[in-house]
Amino acid sequence: MLALLRTFSWRDLRHHPWRSAAAVVAVMLGVALGFAVQVINASALDEFSQAVRAVNGQPDLELRAMQGSLPEAVYGPLATHPQVARASPVLEWTAVARTAAQGTAAAGTPLRVVGADALLLPAVAPALMPRPWKDADRLALLAPATVFLNAAALQALGLSGHESARTAPPVLLQAGLQQWSVRVAGTVAAGGAPLAVMDLGAAQDLLGRTGELTRIDLQLQPGTDARAWQQAVRALPGWPTQAVFAQPGDAAQRIGNLSRAYRVNLNVLALVALFTGAFLVYSVLALSVAQRAPQFALLAVLGATPRQRLALVLWESAALGLLGSTAGIALGTGLAAAALRLLGGDLGGGYFAGVQPALQWSLPAAGVYGGLGTLAALAGGWWPARAAQALPPAQTLKGLGTAAARGRAGATGLVLIALGVLLALAPPVFGIPLAAYLAVALLLVGGIALLPWGLDQVLRRLQPLAGRGALPLLALERARRMRATAAMAVGGVVASLSLAVALTVMVSSFRGSVLQWLDAVLPSPLYVRSAIGAPGSGDAALLPAGFAEAVARLPQVERLQALRASPLQLDPARPALTVLSRPLGGQEAGAGGAAQSLPLVGQALPVPAGRTAVYVSEAVLDLYGVRPGMDWPAFSKAFEPLAQSHQAQAAIFYIAGVWRDYARQSGAVVMDRAVWLRLTGDGRTSDLAVWPRDGADTAALQAAVRALASAQAQGGRAATAGDATPQAPALVEFVSAGAIRERSLRIFDRSFAVTYWLQAVAIGIGLFGVAASFSAQVLARRKEFGLLAHLGLTRRQILAVVAGEGAAWTAAGAAAGVLLGLAVAVVLVHVVNPQSFHWTMDLRVPALRLLGLCAAVVAAGTLTAWASGRAAAGQNAVLAVKEDW
Repeated sequence: MLALLRTFSWRDLRHHPWRSAAAVVAVMLGVALGFAVQVINASALDEFSQAVRAVNGQPDLELRAMQGSLPEAVYGPLATHPQVARASPVLEWTAVARTAAQGTAAAGTPLRVVGADALLLPAVAPALMPRPWKDADRLALLAPATVFLNAAALQALGLSGHESARTAPPVLLQAGLQQWSVRVAGTVAAGGAPLAVMDLGAAQDLLGRTGELTRIDLQLQPGTDARAWQQAVRALPGWPTQAVFAQPGDAAQRIGNLSRAYRVNLNVLALVALFTGAFLVYSVLALSVAQRAPQFALLAVLGATPRQRLALVLWESAALGLLGSTAGIALGTGLAAAALRLLGGDLGGGYFAGVQPALQWSLPAAGVYGGLGTLAALAGGWWPARAAQALPPAQTLKGLGTAAARGRAGATGLVLIALGVLLALAPPVFGIPLAAYLAVALLLVGGIALLPWGLDQVLRRLQPLAGRGALPLLALERARRMRATAAMAVGGVVASLSLAVALTVMVSSFRGSVLQWLDAVLPSPLYVRSAIGAPGSGDAALLPAGFAEAVARLPQVERLQALRASPLQLDPARPALTVLSRPLGGQEAGAGGAAQSLPLVGQALPVPAGRTAVYVSEAVLDLYGVRPGMDWPAFSKAFEPLAQSHQAQAAIFYIAGVWRDYARQSGAVVMDRAVWLRLTGDGRTSDLAVWPRDGADTAALQAAVRALASAQAQGGRAATAGDATPQAPALVEFVSAGAIRERSLRIFDRSFAVTYWLQAVAIGIGLFGVAASFSAQVLARRKEFGLLAHLGLTRRQILAVVAGEGAAWTAAGAAAGVLLGLAVAVVLVHVVNPQSFHWTMDLRVPALRLLGLCAAVVAAGTLTAWASGRAAAGQNAVLAVKEDW
């Protein structure tokens, strides 16, 4: 009997390959996309972690300032502390590097420069230990303006073949408007992004930052309680309250937490195809069981038990799932390799800039996603298997086994939708909207479960209209009596179209909100910034103090606003905040100044006396638990003077409002520029917003600004190393608000490229499922078509009935899919995005695009039904009637 059952299953799968192919392809794509996203992000995180470990070494603790630099005076007490084994001071900065061979037109290479004590590096960070070339000076480790490059930097600068300090060309480093020429004397073993190492004292002299440090790496004596030691050190007299201790793995953890929501959303979107595949398995096997009902009944008569019939259908679904999962793992590996080579591992998210990871294939991950694909297929085949198990053999053999569908599906669907609505109101779990994802799944399943009931209600109302003609009445009556079968056919349409509609509405809402936000944050027609535009440039892109005031005095300039963005590390376990300083009209302007220059969410609050206003982005509310109308002591503490700790605070910050920010997921705080200058004394700027005078010559204005930049660069240039220095590149660049807007939209579209592709995949799978379902149903109706031909209907009339049924069913499925998709879009826009990325947006429905999707689905269903009917309504259909004689 078991051999007979296996032969029965293989025969059906082999004789209906297109019907099974729809389910296999859906499972394959779902597994491939999910596995590819997992492999890409695991590879990028692993590469980033290795790079951090190589650069930071393996200290027990790191000491950093919340913002700005540490005073070198902090190093002495730590280095001589009895519980500290080693204390390694470090000065880090970012520059853009070029060589003479690359020319001034080259964009330059973002270079991380680390100034460290070479005598301490072997014990603290051996990967950073300089390895001088053979002809280098024996004191090159301590020489001024001398760097040692890692392999990535050598390759980026075209120096991979050089092994001689005498023949290696000098390298020009640029930060802001300052430039330095340095010589290359050797290499370091650290991997990752381009990196340069030099002596700490030489770095301080080169930059003019004597007495400043970026961090201090600490190795404690064995057995020291790190937490108790930190508390004791903080109690030392004169200890700067801005200084914070961090774990060495915090950097990797921060980037992992920051990218987690993006990775989880991509994985969930990738499983969209897997969900559609599970439903297509259900649709395919349900139709297969319905068509093979007499054969199942015959097997029952021959001795097959109900449990064996159940196992038979489940075996078929498992075979489909295993086949799709195996192909999906192979396809996902290829997609991951291609994405890592083309996108560098960030999939458009920008979290791993400068990281070029190698493929890290994971057998456990492959097993998990392969298992998910098989389980999805088994879940889709469970209900058809139960139908085969409960099939009555005697009635089925007599043609009486197809009972009407029960009315309980409607109640079940309503319950699932109600549960989905309740879960959509639940808070996130560990920062991930798990309840919202489950709510989306319940809404989809509940909506599909309501299909038979919904089709019944629609057909009842259409019955009076169809009674006016024989052909419409024939199509309507068959649809009424076979509405369960119709629901199976259009279920794939509803599943795929609803998800496509939801993704379309979500992306359109996000894009429209970003456009509106860009209009608010780009008020000026022209912006001036450093010509260093490469990602990861950091402080290297800052314009020097005094430059903004010099540009404002130009006769062609009517008005100018200086803008500054600076990182602030309030919590070592969280990504750094971004502090934005820009003119807000001063404290006397209050809420009015902020309302005119910021896209506020709600109204700005009046600032109490003795408080200083700041405006936080929506992400700050969720990440730090603050609310408008309250003081923010932790933020105030970050701006206490480093050399005057435990004294009166320089400012008590008051949260006067919330603004919408789509550029910084980790949170941003805006303060008035005058307050920033008073507290920090740092007059450097990131961008200059310039309003030219009416009728001013733009070319003359740009030439004047470039002349000012060159004059400041010449006045602040440090001594160069060697005589042969590369030609100085452009120092500043000009960009219009329209160009910034266009580039921002390109970045947006790149970030959502995977979403667009998943949307197309969902539609493609749905249309493939519609074609397979309609083809199977129409080809199974050859006897019915033969009977209609015997009753006098022409072939054209039969095709008209079939095409009308296909159009009606897909139209009903499209309508249901749009309604269900809009419900899911509301959850995505108002629940998933705020809980994942901590920003809100306005719901926008692109009606024309949705109509185009519906038209494509209806046209595909109609054409498929017509083509299948044409194949089934020929001579074979007439002869098939004899099978019942």
